[in-house]
Amino acid sequence: MLATLWVILSWQLAQSWISDLASVTGYFTAVVIIFFIALLPGFLNAHMVSSIVLDRPPDLPELTDYPPISLLIAAYNEEKNIAETFRAIAAQDYPGAIEIVVVDDGSSDHTVEVIEALGVPNLKVVRGNHGGKAMALNQGLEYVSHDILVCIDADTFLHPQALKRIVTRFLTDPSDTAAVAGCVLVKNSRESFMTRMQEWDYFTGIASAKRQQSLYQGTLVAQGAFSAFHSRVVKAHKGWPSVIGEDIVMTWALIKSGWRIGFEPTAIGFTSAPTTFGGFYRQRKRWARGMIEGLKQHGQLVWSTSRLSAFFVAIDFIIPFIDLFYAFVFLPGVILALRGHYYIAGPMTLLVMPLAFLIVWVMYKKQKAVFDTLDLKVRQNFVGFFVYMLIYQAIMSPICVVGYGQELLGIKKRW
Repeated sequence: MLATLWVILSWQLAQSWISDLASVTGYFTAVVIIFFIALLPGFLNAHMVSSIVLDRPPDLPELTDYPPISLLIAAYNEEKNIAETFRAIAAQDYPGAIEIVVVDDGSSDHTVEVIEALGVPNLKVVRGNHGGKAMALNQGLEYVSHDILVCIDADTFLHPQALKRIVTRFLTDPSDTAAVAGCVLVKNSRESFMTRMQEWDYFTGIASAKRQQSLYQGTLVAQGAFSAFHSRVVKAHKGWPSVIGEDIVMTWALIKSGWRIGFEPTAIGFTSAPTTFGGFYRQRKRWARGMIEGLKQHGQLVWSTSRLSAFFVAIDFIIPFIDLFYAFVFLPGVILALRGHYYIAGPMTLLVMPLAFLIVWVMYKKQKAVFDTLDLKVRQNFVGFFVYMLIYQAIMSPICVVGYGQELLGIKKRW
């Protein structure tokens, strides 16, 4: 309701803008352009902010009994990170037994030797041929002994309470819950300019989107970097599909089968973000292709499920158009504005900035509360914040458009 009221108000305010643009493009084209670069993004932002403000997830109780769990890690050339990952596992305050299954996906470095030298108890190391993350996870799935399966990436550094918190949420969520996604944040934010930007995306954007989806019982991705599953349910779905976005497609297959996906914002894992533009480009392009893979295989969720996750799947159908218009209409409009032509971007566009800062402030306050609960401190990163606010979307949207196009055109995939 709040988001719809926001769009109605925005439509009224946009009439003079539509008239000016229509004098150049025609009325219909002007409405389409402004719908995709302003009205629709405004609706989605208003929906997210109002959802986050209203979100009150149930407190985690202290359980009397914690079951044994299996921790599954797929590793490929991770000799530099894997010891730190195991150090975090050893520091967990989880009261139950933890079985660890590591699948070496044909590493060409000393990943296996580093793992074996750690002398970790309850550890199974599975050696495989390099076939991609999905194949490695499915190999490891055969060696999992317990019903609750927690998957993490080989470079994920878990907060000491992470396993206890994600399992507690899993056990206390509704009985039709097949998976619970943890909250993944950036570990190496001081390493480069690119990681400083991404820190704010993970901290406010991605975490807030999951919180929003969780409020409507519609979490869309139990990400491979840190999520808990019922191993029997994953096995019943024949494991992870051999695609680029294996975690997206797997999650949507679970939803399609009638299962619910949860989210626990206080179960935190820190992951290594790409340090270079090239690495960022490849990652975000892969994520974009993964979303299209999910839509191609399970897009019918929009009309075939009664769960509110259908609403967010519908949004994923729309996001490529928003990115397309942002990259090829709004950004050229900014260039035109610098030359004195204000048809697409003009002085009114600057009025959006205070709203954008307000949105991020609301997201920040929610995440800050999580950090306070866990006795964590938010790193000072003002440069990354302002760059994130001003140019991050301008960098990311064109990359996503490339990923969408490659997947729709069937261009060869590389893991």
